[in-house]
This record gives sequence, C-alpha cells and structure tokens, in this order.
Amino acid sequence: MTAPETDPTTTETDPEALRNRALASLTAARDRTTLLTTCVDEPDLTAQHSPLMSPLVWDLAHIGNQEELWLLRTVGGREAMRPEIDGLYDAFEHPRAERPRLPLLPPEEARRYAAEVRGRVTDLLEDADFHGTRLTESGFAFGMIAQHEQQHDETMLITHQLRKGPAVLTAPDPEPVQAFTGPAEVLVPGGPFTMGTSDEPWALDNERPAHPREVEPFWIDTTPVTNAAYQAFIEDGGYDTERWWAPEGWAHVRQHAVDAPLFWRREGGQWLRRRFGITEPVPPDEPVLHVSWYEADAYARWAGRRLPTETEWEKAARFDPATGRSRRYPWGDTDPAPDQANLGQRHLGPAPAGSYPAGESPLGVRQLIGDVWEWTASDFLPYPGFRAFPYKEYSEVFFGPEYKVLRGGSFAVDAVACRGTFRNWDYPIRRQIFCGFRTARSEAV
Repeated sequence: MTAPETDPTTTETDPEALRNRALASLTAARDRTTLLTTCVDEPDLTAQHSPLMSPLVWDLAHIGNQEELWLLRTVGGREAMRPEIDGLYDAFEHPRAERPRLPLLPPEEARRYAAEVRGRVTDLLEDADFHGTRLTESGFAFGMIAQHEQQHDETMLITHQLRKGPAVLTAPDPEPVQAFTGPAEVLVPGGPFTMGTSDEPWALDNERPAHPREVEPFWIDTTPVTNAAYQAFIEDGGYDTERWWAPEGWAHVRQHAVDAPLFWRREGGQWLRRRFGITEPVPPDEPVLHVSWYEADAYARWAGRRLPTETEWEKAARFDPATGRSRRYPWGDTDPAPDQANLGQRHLGPAPAGSYPAGESPLGVRQLIGDVWEWTASDFLPYPGFRAFPYKEYSEVFFGPEYKVLRGGSFAVDAVACRGTFRNWDYPIRRQIFCGFRTARSEAV
C-alpha cells in the first residue's frame, strides 16, 4: 500500500514524473480507504465506536469533500458539486462526538460522491500545471490531498482497533528476527544540524522552514522501549508510585484507573492484549504500543532517563556525521523500502525491536521511521519563520503547550505522510493512537 520508491526531489520539475507520483499516491490512498470501509457492514460504518472517533462513513465523505474543495474548486476552478454538505464535513465546525447526529450521506451515497470526485480529479491531473502558484508548484496540492486521505486512513484504522467484534482486517505479521543484541543506546554528538525542510516538495507547513539547531551531546535508545521493558515498570509498581509522574499525569491515571497500556489486561498471571478483534499474549519483544505521553514520561523517569526532545529525535534520525548534512530519512534520501521501515498497513502491528537494520541511521539507531509513533518531550510549536499554508487550521491553531509532539510514524502510516521531518501532535492523555516511545539521557559530564 505504499507509494513507489522514488526520490521526489529529483522529479519535482518533471511534469510527467510529478503526474505519475501524484496519481500513484492518490490511488494508493483510495485503495486503502476502500479496504477500510468495505470490510464491515453498514451498521459498523454508521456507528460511533468511540466518542474520540468519527463514524467511518463521516471519514469517507470528508475525504471526498476535502478533495473536491482543494483540487476541483481551488486548483481546477470548478463549480461546487455538493455545496450543501460542506458544513457537515468541516472538521472544525462539528466535533467528533456530535458527528453521528448529523444528516450524513449514507454509505453508498458517500462512496459514489468520493468516486465521482476522484474521477474528475483524475481528468484534472492529466492537464495539471505544476507551476504558477505555491499551491500547484511540484504538485503540492495533490500531495497534500494524498497525505490527508492517508492520515484519515490511519484514523479509520484506529477506529477499527477500538471497534468491538470479530476481526475483519488481515495482514501478515512482520518477519521474525533474532533477538537484538546490539548496544542499548547510541551517543549522538553535540553541535549544529539542520532541522526541518525548505526543499521537500510535499512537506507540510509545520515542517518548514529548514533552520539551524544546536544540540548538546546525548544518548538515545537504539530501539523503541519494548513490552517486556514496560512490564518491568508495571511490576515494579510504576502506576502506584507518584514520584515518577508529572502531577497532571498522576491525577489522570488515578481518576481513570489506568494501570497498563490501553487494550492490555492481566489474566492468569499473563498479560493479554486485544488487537483488531483478536485477543493474544503480549509479545515481549515488540515496541510497547498505546501508551500516553504521561505513561512514557513516567517510565523514562523510573528508568533514570527522560524522553528526547523533538530536536534531539530529529538529529538522531537525520544527521549524518560523515557529511554534516541532514538526510530525508535515517537511511538516506530515497523513499522507504520494505526492508527499511514498517509502514503502510503492510502489517497490523509493530515489528520486533531491532528489526530493519537496513533502515538504521548513520549512528546506528533503528526503527526511527515506522512501527510506532514516538512521544517526545516537546510541545507542538512553530519553527522560526513559520508561515501557515495553505490554511491556518492545519497547524497554527494547534500550536501551544497543550499538545505534545510525536515523531517517526507507525505501521499505520503511509510513506507519503511520513518523513524525517514529519511532525505529529496530540494531547498527552491520548492512548488510542499507535504511539510508543524511546528514552534518552544527557551525556555525563
């Protein structure tokens, strides 16, 4: 389900290559949307499986509506197909909790609408001008919409995880690997590096602009924290020991009786988890999943460590000490290959810690891209010189200390919406997202 392996920076001025990349990315996203919305019956499409999530049928029509708004109306100058539904599918007008009560398009009508929009977009793409405006330069608008749909596909996959009932999604498990025996942590040298990007053609506004950052030397985990390591925290009374927790986190876990990652339960002396309708033993060697920022922070304190800052995370992921430059990805500048990262819903869970040696950074850090989103210590804030584009509601309205930054993507993220510069954010209490973490420590003086 991932887009073809390319280096977009080499094709951004070739109209035919841009057209092919845009069409491939849009098609991959729609194929995934179709999978996620045809594997359940209509009652599951229209139900709200959690107040945190929209009904799947809302996401389906919203995807089509955003595509129409930006590609047909804004880029193509076409008349609105169904202006009366714009308000229904405006994410800022209607919070998720109230969307089931809206007069939404029924599933078949939503499918027809999204398909008709896509047909017209495909025609538009044949004669698209990839120059002239910032929105059309290098096919940005088409890339933005492909990323938008893939982000909603990830959201719909989260809804499937929250959904009660038997399994409806299948995918092969990641290939088993030998237990990782490399070093537990890697030293990242201090000094300057370039953070963010100014030349990634489809990068979103919060990734821009590229700017210098100075980082003190620090140590970072070679792999994400595993289920086994996190179980040790639980068994040592981690959820019952206030000193490990930020005050807000302690209050939250006490109020909501949180005592393990979401979807875990203990039965007969064994930890079990529910994963897409299947209950199974918690695999000890996988990265821990479905923990909040507060839980990640508490674990790090218990371990005598801390969460890395966003700047530290990006330096560990992108900095090449041999050249001093920042790469697009830990392994280089080409799009992810299957042996480099677990992306695109190719599997329905993370691979064992230490997997994908072909995807490690020059410093030897593994699984920085894919598998699990990684919480960082940082608030979601704009970079120096940030400019909202093409609308403030994508990033600007979320800047502030109430959101924490996650990096690296997960198994549920497609490559088109995942880069070494890509930034995600959420409230520190959130656990339904496919989130884990790794820890860091400052270099001993």
